[in-house]
Amino acid sequence: MDRAESPTLIYTPSQLTQELRTLLESALPSLWIEGEISNLARPASGHIYFTLKDANAQVRCALFRGRASALRHHPTDGDQVRLRARASLYPGRGEFQLIVEHLEPAGEGALQRAFEALKKRLAAEGLFDSELKRPLPAQPRRLGVVTSPSGAAIRDVLQVLQRRFPALPVRIYPVPVQGSAAAPAIANALELAGRRRDVDVLLLTRGGGSLEDLWPFNEEAVARALRACPLPVVSAVGHEVDVTIADLAADYRAPTPSAAAEALSPDGGAWLQSLQSLERRIQDATRRRLRQERHRVETLQRRLDGQHPRRRLRDRAQRLDDLEGRLQRTLQRGLAQRGERLGNARHRLAVQTPKRRIAQEHRRLTPLLQRRDHAIRQRLATLEQRLAQAGGRLETVSPLATLHRGYAVVQRADDGSVVRSAQSVTTGDALRTRVASGLIHCRVEATEAETDDAHNT
Repeated sequence: MDRAESPTLIYTPSQLTQELRTLLESALPSLWIEGEISNLARPASGHIYFTLKDANAQVRCALFRGRASALRHHPTDGDQVRLRARASLYPGRGEFQLIVEHLEPAGEGALQRAFEALKKRLAAEGLFDSELKRPLPAQPRRLGVVTSPSGAAIRDVLQVLQRRFPALPVRIYPVPVQGSAAAPAIANALELAGRRRDVDVLLLTRGGGSLEDLWPFNEEAVARALRACPLPVVSAVGHEVDVTIADLAADYRAPTPSAAAEALSPDGGAWLQSLQSLERRIQDATRRRLRQERHRVETLQRRLDGQHPRRRLRDRAQRLDDLEGRLQRTLQRGLAQRGERLGNARHRLAVQTPKRRIAQEHRRLTPLLQRRDHAIRQRLATLEQRLAQAGGRLETVSPLATLHRGYAVVQRADDGSVVRSAQSVTTGDALRTRVASGLIHCRVEATEAETDDAHNT
């Protein structure tokens, strides 16, 4: 019996499956394959395992957690799907399998390619350029909503508006949001809203769905109607992961209908708090200003009462009355003394009765009477002159007389303080100049300091 030739290389099962795996993964690139899902399993790890089959064959597939979490479509048994995968080998069972990189319903493949082609063409035209995006109004006066009046999207929008700002009016432009009639109806509603101009911002919205359900929002007619509409348009189509041509063409894209309503409506509670805070600040400022002005008026009134010419005139008049009383008392005493002397003289005359002595005394009495009268007139003239001088001095120190002579009092417009030098003001300061006949409001254009020589001159 011949002895079998000894092998030169011996593989273990692990080595063989690993080498076959390497050969498969390096020899075959990623490929697209379409079939029906069966035996789908979702273990706790988050990976998805299933069999992809057709009428004559089947192959095991593995969709790992990282890829599975990004799926918009959750596969189930019996689904007809299209997937992109890499050929590989599972060493644990020595089974051929596909490592799935992308999975989509079989019918969506053509729609996705059409979507990408239209997106590329419209982008090349500049239809999605950011320069074309119109700003949204900070406070819409009326919101227009282009959607199905019976869909969940309009209910979400109205609920958010009711919570945030129920005073915002809403006009609904009813359209179908699914099916072949949806795209023309949406385009017509956008044109109608732009022609009427009865709202100042539009919201184009619907709830989530498959790519086929959302297809009216991927139509070229809708994209062009969005750009032709003179009103700013917000698009909120489907869920956050759904991106349509309408989203790209609109002026603003919101991830959901509720998020769109949040973006378009102010926060009523915040507005109310802000208004209440402003009201309190205005009231506090008004009360402070009134207190300050009242205190200022009282201070000015006290100063005016203390320096008013009427008071000084009263003081001078009282002084004049005192002087006049003293003068009268002096004159009365003088007259009384002279009357007494005259009586004595008459008595002596009556006793002596010489005519010569009478004539002499008469001649002596006449100058005395003249001197008396002269002294009285001179005294009165002196008192009148002193009175006139006192009145002149009083008139000289009167602020009103100073103003009538062409002088003015310059005060700051903000606090009323008196400006006493050119160095105390700067260019642009607001001033208030008081002259004899009123006030002049002015503003400093330039200042010039007066030198000592100029001042002395």
